[in-house]
Amino acid sequence: MSENIRLLHFADLHVGMENYGSLDPTTGTSSRVRDFLDRLDEVIDYALEHDADLAIFSGDAFKNRDPEPTQQREFARRIKRLADAVPTLLLVGNHDMPGMAAKANSLDIFRALDVPGVIVGYKSEGRVIETRRGQVFLAWIPYPMRNRLLSREEHAGKSIEELENALREVVSVLVKDLEDEASSHDMPRVLAGHFSVAEAEFGSERSVMLGRDVAVFSSTIADPRWDYVALGHIHKHQVLNPDQYPPVVYSGSLERIDFGEEEQEKGFCWVELAREETTWRFVPVGARPFHTIRVDVREASDPTAAVLTEFEGLSLEGAIVRVIVQLQTEQEAALRDREVEQALDMAAHVSLVREVEAEVRARLGDLEPQALTPLELVERYFQSREEEQERIDALLAKAEELVQEG
Repeated sequence: MSENIRLLHFADLHVGMENYGSLDPTTGTSSRVRDFLDRLDEVIDYALEHDADLAIFSGDAFKNRDPEPTQQREFARRIKRLADAVPTLLLVGNHDMPGMAAKANSLDIFRALDVPGVIVGYKSEGRVIETRRGQVFLAWIPYPMRNRLLSREEHAGKSIEELENALREVVSVLVKDLEDEASSHDMPRVLAGHFSVAEAEFGSERSVMLGRDVAVFSSTIADPRWDYVALGHIHKHQVLNPDQYPPVVYSGSLERIDFGEEEQEKGFCWVELAREETTWRFVPVGARPFHTIRVDVREASDPTAAVLTEFEGLSLEGAIVRVIVQLQTEQEAALRDREVEQALDMAAHVSLVREVEAEVRARLGDLEPQALTPLELVERYFQSREEEQERIDALLAKAEELVQEG
């Protein structure tokens, strides 16, 4: 009886995120860039130590489509180390993909140089992969960019909802074709994808999504012809069908992007792959901790002292800390920022946020701006101006075109 094939599944690295960081003079890069690269090192170390057979990176290597050369070099060094040991799929995500089809994506350099062991998933495809413990049928679907899959002429004049339905149908057809191809291979079968599934729980990735996202339904991809579905794009690790086969899994991102991911455990998936008998588990990594401290000092005679009291007994070494202080207008001058920051000098980064009682957020209500996509923010703006919905839809359609082509 043959051994199970050992599969590494990880995603959403986003090298280049520099928020809450500081410049490291020894490397010339942000300390936060180093965080993200350190997480990738953890993943690769684990894969090599546990004798992986196949690696799937399910998309979004960089923060944006034009990464800095240093970041590209550091990412490439690590991927080569992995690919020297096991076949490695690099799936193209929305952050890797330019708006214009003629432009190269941020992972194309691996394809141009024909780097041994690396497969760049820039278009939907399926193929048999030879591993040390046997063959795998591996199929993949990169991020479904609308202007690449839907012809402008055929869908001119359609509403955003109609375009979303059309794109969802295109993706469904791509999945079905790959499922039919998988059926002809008597071996473990894996589908990798970088897109949203309607039933998934979103997190901070909505604040960094480019354009309006289209979600497929889990029933489209949870087909028993697969033995594992390795997804990227949504940063919160989750399994969409815990009591069904095959497992449909978002590995989640490897490092926290912002405070919207404060409570999320970060890591990757380790899969024991076998036809109709696949098992898997989530492996946490040492992502940098985020910690929010909320203090209400409206009744305090000394706001600064009241804030400092809240730090007692907290373990904040190396953490990214946000202190949200609720105070009255007349207390603002009494809150001494420098003392608060000095009390947290063990933290990697400190942000002090003042919530003054008299301030009102008129346009967004209770929603945080980072919880909305760029197009949703635009939509809120037009709604606040009481524009007709038909005009808003037209403006949003044009805005989306500009986002994708930019």
